[in-house]
Amino acid sequence: MSDKMNVESFNLDHTKVKAPYVRLADIKTGLNGDRIHKYDMRICQPNQEHMEMPALHSLEHLMAELSRNHSDRIVDISPMGCQTGFYVALINHDDYDDVLSLLQKTLEDVLEASEVPACNEVQCGWAASHSLEGAKQIARGFLAKRDEWTQVFAADA
Repeated sequence: MSDKMNVESFNLDHTKVKAPYVRLADIKTGLNGDRIHKYDMRICQPNQEHMEMPALHSLEHLMAELSRNHSDRIVDISPMGCQTGFYVALINHDDYDDVLSLLQKTLEDVLEASEVPACNEVQCGWAASHSLEGAKQIARGFLAKRDEWTQVFAADA
């Protein structure tokens, strides 16, 4: 990786990170001074494991809906194409510890969910590809390692 790329995550050495973690990946300032904070919520170790699509898809729906019960600053929660995590974007919110709390509360809500929101052909582009139990399994695993979320890099990195 010699040339700096435009996409922040393409400049991250994925061999040096240690999932699970939550890191501030970028801050963008708009013309009116609003600031978007983008967090890398890495659930799986890059190039070693990934989330299966039905579970990832359901977790996306659940987090997108349930996170907004805890904050009105959520802009977007988007899955990474590599299926190892999510990007979480918030507006005018730079309190890292509060972001971790928000994610924890949201994932705790996932564990209590009895259905995947908007899991139908009217509201979802691939309604057949969902797994509530798979989403809960991912949430449970990520929550079980809550004390590791602030450590992004392996100790020997």
